[in-house]
Amino acid sequence: MHERDESGHWLAGLSEPMLSLRTFLTAHDDMQRRQARAMGINATDMQALRLLDLHGPIGPTELGRRLGLRSASVTVLLDRLEASGYVERERDDRDRRRVTVRALPDALELLFETWAPVVRALDDVGHGLTPSQQKAVCGYLDELAAVLGRGVGADS
Repeated sequence: MHERDESGHWLAGLSEPMLSLRTFLTAHDDMQRRQARAMGINATDMQALRLLDLHGPIGPTELGRRLGLRSASVTVLLDRLEASGYVERERDDRDRRRVTVRALPDALELLFETWAPVVRALDDVGHGLTPSQQKAVCGYLDELAAVLGRGVGADS
């Protein structure tokens, strides 16, 4: 269990980088919700589109695993995205039971148009760092990613 300060607050004693990361993640979550609204979809739908953009066509089961959704919820999500013209489900020619989901080009273009200005603005911050600062930031973030990749504190 994490130690708490005398007031009972668990954030006490966390490092300044960790507190800054927490602030960044909160801002990121808020941005994701705003970006999803700008696209006319909810945040989970946008996450699904981003996963399909990143990984290419994948099966509904894999998409649900990556989103942390149950099968029925994935079906509802895909029905909604398909009705909006953002994705299509394709049956495998050899095994008609297998379905692959892919984002349609217009959806990926909308995703790009919505996110490109944000990504460029964030990238400008990185370009403003000295090479040694960039190396330090990358090292810190890579170590955090490794900790998360090990599933520390996860149930599964």
